[in-house]
Amino acid sequence: MTLRDGEATQKPDRLNREIVTPEGVPLHLRLAERGERLAAVLIDLSIIIGVLIAIILIAVILLPVATYGWALAFGLVLSFAFRSFYFIFFELRWQGMTPGKRALGIRVIDRTGGRLQPGAVFARNLMREIELFLPISLLLTETNSGNVWVNLLTMLWVGLLVTLPYFNKDRLRAGDMVAGTWVVEAPKSALLPDMAAQGHGAPDQNSIHFTDKQLSIYGIYELQTLENVLRQTGANTRQTRDSVAERIQKKIDWESVDQSVGSDRFLEAFYMALRGHLENRALLGKRRESKHDTN
Repeated sequence: MTLRDGEATQKPDRLNREIVTPEGVPLHLRLAERGERLAAVLIDLSIIIGVLIAIILIAVILLPVATYGWALAFGLVLSFAFRSFYFIFFELRWQGMTPGKRALGIRVIDRTGGRLQPGAVFARNLMREIELFLPISLLLTETNSGNVWVNLLTMLWVGLLVTLPYFNKDRLRAGDMVAGTWVVEAPKSALLPDMAAQGHGAPDQNSIHFTDKQLSIYGIYELQTLENVLRQTGANTRQTRDSVAERIQKKIDWESVDQSVGSDRFLEAFYMALRGHLENRALLGKRRESKHDTN
């Protein structure tokens, strides 16, 4: 969710947004392109269709002909359950990402800056049934009946809901409106480049130390948010950094015998230490996506 150096000036302002988290940290982000969202959905649908086809083929091979009617009914229920909970499962597990969104580097976030709530994830994805799957199923069913008016109304329904992101400035689909979410650009699930190579000198690690217990509180999401804070410039930069440093120190129960440690020095030291800690855990196959991750 962070902007890289100079990105805000290179990309149109109409896509840039700023929200303030409940912790008081301003975050600059950029809405995902419509093409990125479409590509992500197509990737996810390809996975869903591939899995369902595999299940159907296995059922056809293993089940006797007499049970095909029951198998078809079961397949319809399974299709609904799998496609619905596919999106819900991954967006809850991967901090607003599905395999398709992860591949395109985009994610779902709460528009107020808070944690993405399970209720919002359920709402936005169940709305997809009304937006897309239900009318398409109806269209396929009615095509054989020859009811032209039903077909036309269904196509209009799909067309209006699918094109809804083109008619509002935040590119929200109906599910986003109901759930209070945005789809934004986000770094892929990997640690960001070393800030020391981009102008942030490494702090004196001999004078500032953090325990594994203190570093284990946060995850990759918080590391990316901290980098965003360290990159920010402007009139409120000092106030923001002081506030963030104070909150982190309180959260990790950190006390320094050196009273000269300022906010910048503390935040840079904590960033480098947290980055190293998460990289070491990643080498052992242990990823902590955020402070809410129980892994």
